Amino acid sequence: MRQPSLTTRMSLMFMLGVIFVLVVAGLSFHALAKHHFNMLDRQTLEDKLASTQHILNNTQDRQRFNSARPQLNALLGAHEDLAAVIFDSKGKVIFSEPTAFKFPADYREQTPREIWQWTEDGRQYKGIRIEIPTQSQSVAASVLLVIDVTTHEHFFEQLRRWFGLGLVISALVSAALGYVVARSGLQPLRQVTQVARSMSARSLDDRIPLEPVPRELQELVISFNEMLARLDDAFARLSNFSADIAHELRTPVSNLVTHTEVVLSQKRDIESYQENLYSNLEDLNKMSRMIDDMLFLAKSDNGLITPKQEPIELSSLVSKLIEYYGLLADEMSITFSVSGEGRVLGDQLMLDRAISNLLSNALRYTAPGNTIAIAIETVANCVSLSVKNPGETINPEYVGKLFDRFYRADPARREGGPSNAGLGLAITQSIVEAHKGEIVCSSANGTTTFQMSFPVCSVP
Repeated sequence: MRQPSLTTRMSLMFMLGVIFVLVVAGLSFHALAKHHFNMLDRQTLEDKLASTQHILNNTQDRQRFNSARPQLNALLGAHEDLAAVIFDSKGKVIFSEPTAFKFPADYREQTPREIWQWTEDGRQYKGIRIEIPTQSQSVAASVLLVIDVTTHEHFFEQLRRWFGLGLVISALVSAALGYVVARSGLQPLRQVTQVARSMSARSLDDRIPLEPVPRELQELVISFNEMLARLDDAFARLSNFSADIAHELRTPVSNLVTHTEVVLSQKRDIESYQENLYSNLEDLNKMSRMIDDMLFLAKSDNGLITPKQEPIELSSLVSKLIEYYGLLADEMSITFSVSGEGRVLGDQLMLDRAISNLLSNALRYTAPGNTIAIAIETVANCVSLSVKNPGETINPEYVGKLFDRFYRADPARREGGPSNAGLGLAITQSIVEAHKGEIVCSSANGTTTFQMSFPVCSVP
């Protein structure tokens, strides 16, 4: 089932709110009006009843009662909707105004001085009666006052009818107004939708301005703009990465094609074929390593690298790597110095690869006769390993880009040989981040330092 739009839902909620308010107001007015009319009716009946009782209290015989008739006629006949019946002690009617008024037969069953209501011949009545103590059976013993409230009921019936009609009209008008207000208020959302719909690889730099956006939607717009900025940056990196891959693979493929064409141009001896095959094998190995590195980085980007969690002594790991790079360092008249110790939880093969990349870079850009310093420090809950080598200072604008894939903007950090594809530092950063650490680079005064930080190992 298709869900209604947000505009429709807000319009319906606005309409329901208006209907609820009108219903509550209408019911309250109806109740107050009815209470007001009931009080008026009660006051009228009780006032007339008190006056009638006062007159009848002075009529102790039939002659005095007949003398009081003009007063009773003047009192009870002046009210158009009021009827009065006076009974003697035997229940005989001795006074009636109007004369032929038809009173209810069960009036004696009603509680004295209590108002009751009944319907007769389509009309509504309210009545009240009192008992008057008397010593003579020929004078008044009880009085019945009745008021016709049919006009009141007609008023309430008409009021309900008009209220129902007004409620329907108000609901329609409020729904229309709610739709207009909701549509106007949701204009920024439509703008976000329009920008999202128009998004393409060439328009990721578009942003939604915050000035015309209501305060309640500014957080949404800010988050959307930040998402566009991240997408723009990621797409730019992906485009550059694709271009770098094509550039890096073009050279070995071109070499393979050239070597193969040269070999096939004429018949050669076995030694020539072997020499060209060895040359092709070197390019194929370079391409294989590059593909493996790119697969590793792709897994890292998707969070598929899960390092082992085993205690590792960094000093022992560095010592083994220095033994491996010792012969190369001796040939270049470069020495290593190691200080400090620390223990981390991680994958030994991955950390071996990360530190190896840093040592390889340090050897590549260190002049002969210098020393590469490796320092391990444990501070609070952090273990750091830094590799410091003397060399040409890197321009500060290039330092933040050293961990980008295939980055070669700074001539001081160009790869020293054809076997390097510019992925080593990117892989090192991925390994460090997979171990919940971070890596930074600083270069100043002819010294470049790469520092890796890891959480300290708490396993005994």
